[in-house]
Amino acid sequence: MDRTVPRPVRFGPDTAADAGLAALLGDIASAVGDVPALLGIARAAGTDAPQPGQGSTAGLWEFLASVAAVDVAAARIFEPHFDALAILAQSGKDTGHVAGVWGVFAAEGPGTRLEAKAGDAGILLDGSKPWCSLAPLLDRAVITAHAEGGGRAAFAVDLRHPGVTCEEPAWVARGLREIPSGTVHFRQVPAEPVGGENWYFSRPGFAWGGMGVAACWLGGAVGAARDYKDSLAAGAEAGRDPDQIALAALGETDRILTAALRYLARVAALIDGEAGAGAGDMPDAGRSAWSEALRVRGTVAAAVERVLSLVTRNRGPAPLAFDEPYAKRMADLALYVRQHHGMRDDAQLGKLTLKEEYPW
Repeated sequence: MDRTVPRPVRFGPDTAADAGLAALLGDIASAVGDVPALLGIARAAGTDAPQPGQGSTAGLWEFLASVAAVDVAAARIFEPHFDALAILAQSGKDTGHVAGVWGVFAAEGPGTRLEAKAGDAGILLDGSKPWCSLAPLLDRAVITAHAEGGGRAAFAVDLRHPGVTCEEPAWVARGLREIPSGTVHFRQVPAEPVGGENWYFSRPGFAWGGMGVAACWLGGAVGAARDYKDSLAAGAEAGRDPDQIALAALGETDRILTAALRYLARVAALIDGEAGAGAGDMPDAGRSAWSEALRVRGTVAAAVERVLSLVTRNRGPAPLAFDEPYAKRMADLALYVRQHHGMRDDAQLGKLTLKEEYPW
């Protein structure tokens, strides 16, 4: 097998190979580190990308995982653009004529507040929004702001408007170095409503998007596992057969990733079945989309943490110091998976479990 050719990540052995995806992954691999080029690829790919809940959720997540397996930072470009298109479609907008590259900015932070107020000129945004990844390079974004009714609402915003100012972020992270996230300031910026007040967080698609991010984390772990397997194979070819410890680590990595991939496949099928039924809950055991999202994100985050530990402990310091693609992957993934809120998310899930939202 040619280890230099990017391979798609598959959730199961019955998934057919996609020559178009393989070619696209090759283009992404050639553009690693070139953010404008990756943005252009994402824009083109988004025109016919599958959307969650429309019958091809597994295909979407496999695509995101495949991109992350090539380069985690590339997945941080593709995922929000695809998510923005899905959000617009879920709100009833026709995405066939959506232009440019989009982001999704919904984070909140101390000392920042973005408000939406209606006036004679329509809805205008005023204030600041933190954690706006790549904002200076994007065309538009779906952005949440505090509405006059006391809740939060989503809006489509032109990031090229003169009232938008992007701070130069003090991004010192070694991971995701080409994807800095800074604060953006808005002064009387026109905004188009996307859904109503509180719609953004209450729709099933919010949970689906969170699971799409988990698919990216898992794809990054698959890339790390492939690095490890290939290093053992290269050593064996050079006459250095792996010992029992190295093989045990590879075996544990295999079962962890296989279990997580199969889990995502099952949840994707449930989402598509539920969306087809037209309701807001998962079809089995009365589970909500958000409780399933917490399970998926927590399960995948734990799998990623364990794979990172197994791979780095067994490969040692040399590739972290001298193998740039490997070192980049590990730093990018370690930072990206920190988007999971750990025990706080488990506490949320515990509350839902007490409300009888569990499959066991």
